[in-house]
Amino acid sequence: MRKFVLPGVVAVAAAAVLALLAFGVSRSNDTSSIDAKVASDHFPVPPDYTTKLQMLGSDKHVSLASYRGKVVLLNVFASWCDACKGEATLLRHEQSVLAAHGGTVLGVSYNDAAQDTESYDRQYHVTYPVVRDANGHFVQSFGTDMVPETFVIGRDGRIMALDRGELTAAWLHQHMPKILAGTA
Repeated sequence: MRKFVLPGVVAVAAAAVLALLAFGVSRSNDTSSIDAKVASDHFPVPPDYTTKLQMLGSDKHVSLASYRGKVVLLNVFASWCDACKGEATLLRHEQSVLAAHGGTVLGVSYNDAAQDTESYDRQYHVTYPVVRDANGHFVQSFGTDMVPETFVIGRDGRIMALDRGELTAAWLHQHMPKILAGTA
C-alpha cells in the first residue's frame, strides 16, 4: 500500500498544477474583460453604470451615468493604501485640469470605513467628489479587488483607458489629452 501513496500524491499534485495553469491561460485570453476590450479599442460601458453610490459626508447618491457628457477619471482608493497616498497630489492637480475641460476626478473609496476616508480626504486636501462603495460590489464589477486602480470614462460614458496600479504623471500625459480632445 505504501508504494502507491507517493505516486498517488505526485499525480494529484501534478493534476492540481495543470488545473491552475489551464485556469491562468484561460483568464489571460479572456477577451470579454474590460482590459482586453480597452486594449483592442472596443471601449465598454462601465459595469454598474447606473448604480448609485453615496457621496462621502452627504446623503446624496450619484452614479457614473450622472456624469455622462464629462470625462471622469475614476480612481479606486483606500485610506490605508500607501500607493494611494502617493497619488493624492497628482489627482488633486488632475482635478484642476479636468475641471477646466468639463471633467472631474471621482474617487471611489473601497474597503474603507467612512471616517477613515474622511480623515484621508482632509489630510491629503482632496478637491474632487468621493463616493463610498460600502459593500465592494461596484468596484469588484470592474474586475478590481485591490487599490489603487484608475479608469478613464469618456464623455460618451465608455471606458477609454485604465491603469491597474499606482497612477503616474506619465500615464496621465499619455492618455488624458487625447481623451479630453475626443480623439482617443
